[in-house]
Amino acid sequence: MIPDNSVARIIVEIIVALPAFLLAIILHEVAHGYVAYLCGDDTAKRAGRLTLSPLPHIDPMGAIFFVVSRIAGMGFGWAKPVPVAVQFLRNPRRDEVLVTLAGPAANFLQLAAWAVLTRLSLQFLSGDLRATLAQFCFIGVQINALLMVFNLLPIPPLDGSHVAARVLGVEDPYLIDRLAPVGFVLLFLLISTGVFDVIYQVAVIPLIHLFLS
Repeated sequence: MIPDNSVARIIVEIIVALPAFLLAIILHEVAHGYVAYLCGDDTAKRAGRLTLSPLPHIDPMGAIFFVVSRIAGMGFGWAKPVPVAVQFLRNPRRDEVLVTLAGPAANFLQLAAWAVLTRLSLQFLSGDLRATLAQFCFIGVQINALLMVFNLLPIPPLDGSHVAARVLGVEDPYLIDRLAPVGFVLLFLLISTGVFDVIYQVAVIPLIHLFLS
């Protein structure tokens, strides 16, 4: 038996959480690219980003952040942003918001699906299989709730910053991308100072309870 709080247990938990995390970030980015494609911009499609293969989507910094935050008991990270050429969107001001919100919407749908699977496994299974599958599905709930909430924060390069820029009337569609390095520093400060945990307690946990009450 792996003792609690051991390095081995943390490694096992990260490995178990990895499939749900990869699925969450891949569908998040594919949703961005697909909605952009529907709105007239095929940049993501031509770049080979409308695929479920993890290789085109993995971002080393996002993967490292996932490991660090998972050790802290959460599991937040990101994939490479899909390329979107705002000038090709049929209605740039409206469509950029739709493209931006498509990612969190994908996480919301995954959250709902994992919650259903969690409840079904608890209701119809028994023994070790019941506990194992329910725990795995719960990790999917947790990761997608976390990704949805934190991606809506107005911190570059998170999705919420793009929406905030449009609401505030910022005309430069690439300003958020240029501010991304500053945003990465802020994200690491959030997790190192405990603010990350406060947001998790105030917003993410109630959302999880809403789906699994």
